[in-house]
Amino acid sequence: MSVLEEMRIRSLGVIDDAVVELSPGFTAVTGETGAGKTMVVTSLGLLLGGRADPALVRIGAKAAVVEGRITVSPGDAASLRAEEAGGEIEDGALLVSRTVSAEGRSRAHLGGRSVPVGVLAELADELVAVHGQTDQQGLLKPARQRQALDRYAGAAVDVPHTKYAAAYRRLRAVVTELDELTTRARERAQEADLLRFGLDEVAAVEPLPGEDAELAAEAERLGHAEALASAAALAHTALAGDPEDQEGVDATTVVAAAGRSLDAVRAHDPALAALADRIGEISILLGDVAGELAGYADQLDADPLRLAAVEERRAALTALTRKYGEDITAVLAWAEEGAARLTELEGDDDRIGELTAERDALRAELSALGQDLTDARTEAAARFATAVTEELASLAMPHARVSFAIGQTEAPDEASGIDIGGRSVLYGPSGADEVELLLAPHPGAQPRPIAKGASGGELSRVMLAVEVVFAGSDPVPTYLFDEVDAGVGGKAAVEVGRRLAKLARSAQVVVVTHLPQVAAFADRQLLVEKTVDGSVTRSGVTVLEGEDRVRELSRMLAGQEDSETARAHAEELLETARADG
Repeated sequence: MSVLEEMRIRSLGVIDDAVVELSPGFTAVTGETGAGKTMVVTSLGLLLGGRADPALVRIGAKAAVVEGRITVSPGDAASLRAEEAGGEIEDGALLVSRTVSAEGRSRAHLGGRSVPVGVLAELADELVAVHGQTDQQGLLKPARQRQALDRYAGAAVDVPHTKYAAAYRRLRAVVTELDELTTRARERAQEADLLRFGLDEVAAVEPLPGEDAELAAEAERLGHAEALASAAALAHTALAGDPEDQEGVDATTVVAAAGRSLDAVRAHDPALAALADRIGEISILLGDVAGELAGYADQLDADPLRLAAVEERRAALTALTRKYGEDITAVLAWAEEGAARLTELEGDDDRIGELTAERDALRAELSALGQDLTDARTEAAARFATAVTEELASLAMPHARVSFAIGQTEAPDEASGIDIGGRSVLYGPSGADEVELLLAPHPGAQPRPIAKGASGGELSRVMLAVEVVFAGSDPVPTYLFDEVDAGVGGKAAVEVGRRLAKLARSAQVVVVTHLPQVAAFADRQLLVEKTVDGSVTRSGVTVLEGEDRVRELSRMLAGQEDSETARAHAEELLETARADG
């Protein structure tokens, strides 16, 4: 079993530097009001991933630091989570620390490794159950009461609840999609009409990829056909000569003459021979270009009818690019996407039918699973209430009776509910049940919600009874109670102490208390006291033994450490606790 052995607290609230040594059994933390007892609870909260408040940092200090040493067993949930986070366990001990700077920055370390604060919070779920006045207020909420009942029921509720939650999430998704399809039917019909019109326009033109660029080039060529033909003819004449002008000079004749003049002497110098070869290449190139110019001029089409046809086709393509894309390639891409979207829109009716059938099937599944949850909760509620009632008898409430009211709210219409017990009722992510914890504090009293029917002291004992019952069915290694005995006194306080001692037989229990009747049952009592300057130093948290413990219990009883009557009562309390142990 994991046990929190000790904590060192520095610069937190009124605590300057103090070490808190805890018992593996029942530890009671006592001290005068304002001495800093609650800082022990706050420290443990920080150590286990609680919210970091820079206001907690002691005035004048740069940061508050809380360090803890926890013994863990190999293979338990806490040690496995620590190892997953990269933390090291040395000699069966896990070191945890939390630092909160005055500027509000927070750092966490686990087993010597820096980790996110959330990892400490996950560890807390496996290690500690913390209860204080705020937790008692939480128990007043029906949602928390349902969670408590579900926790007690265990697998009997967990199994159908897991299936129910999955079906519920799927139903929410199906209903959302159905609502979108039905409420936007008009918009979707309009979108489909626009897509059909656009696709018909594209289909009527039947554009080809890149056709717009090719036609633009052809139009440019046809529009300047005469100028192109004239330029080609002049260039051809300059290169190859004019057959009708025998005395004209052309490039081919000139280059050929240059080549012949070099050929006669090329054998005498390799450099000149290379130049002659290059002139030969020029001559061949001139011949090729002259031939292509002649062919270009012959093939050039100056037909105005063809030009008109090209311009008409370009106008049709431009009408498409003006609406559907910057060029024909983009238009064809739009058409492909539009066709797919139109298929999707035209399939809405079929999709609506499929979703409607799935919705009805999921509602039927939720009805069956919701009924399973109701049955499991009803069975567990009877056992839970009986167990808590028995615990209350041990907490000086022998005539109190606890029960659960499990009900549902009628749905305003069949579409908004599921069928439970033959009725259409409202439902949520955890089922259709509304769970409320009822208390009848004495015979003849009508059971009432604990928020209305329990005093502060009764509520404290109900909460303690609930936790003791949980300890038998779903235990955690450590329980921390902060002023859980508020509003309790006399015989009831003795019974609270006795019950906490019983809980400590199977778990570590730490209690911050102002009641001597509770503190007397502790295996270890820690006294928190301030120095004259108002701070709690290293020597300010001490383990009380023997005479010192009697003196503190006397102070708690009568406000006077040296009162003989209080001392006698304190010794009697300790003797009673030892006899019970």
